[in-house]
Amino acid sequence: MANPRAFISFDFDHDETSRMLFVGQAKNSKTPFAIQDWSSKSALAEAEWEKVISAKIGKCNMVIVLVGKTMASASGVAKELAMAKLQDVPAFGVYVDGASTSSNLPAGLPRNRTIAWKWDDVAAAITQMMGEGKNKV
Repeated sequence: MANPRAFISFDFDHDETSRMLFVGQAKNSKTPFAIQDWSSKSALAEAEWEKVISAKIGKCNMVIVLVGKTMASASGVAKELAMAKLQDVPAFGVYVDGASTSSNLPAGLPRNRTIAWKWDDVAAAITQMMGEGKNKV
């Protein structure tokens, strides 16, 4: 697989540390892929945020949602998933920061597309995403 581009969607107010750990571990893991993190690293004004984020998502092969315990309050994540859907960019979620199958999911992210943070499972999900949506060959 040739270094898929992933937009990392996360609760900016609560899961920044999980984002840094996930991206850092992805770079250093022995899994057969590389993730390029195209997520926003700073807060932006709403109109600018929507324009910038939509463009970034459109340039990615997939969206990976880091699902933390406070995901219900992260309205931006639901907007990012809606942007991905409009652009035919496939998405999946990864539970972080103690979240589990009983945690709230953002609108647009099905429970059956949300997995535990195990690198073999993440690698399998990335492989699956590369055959879906705009990535279909």
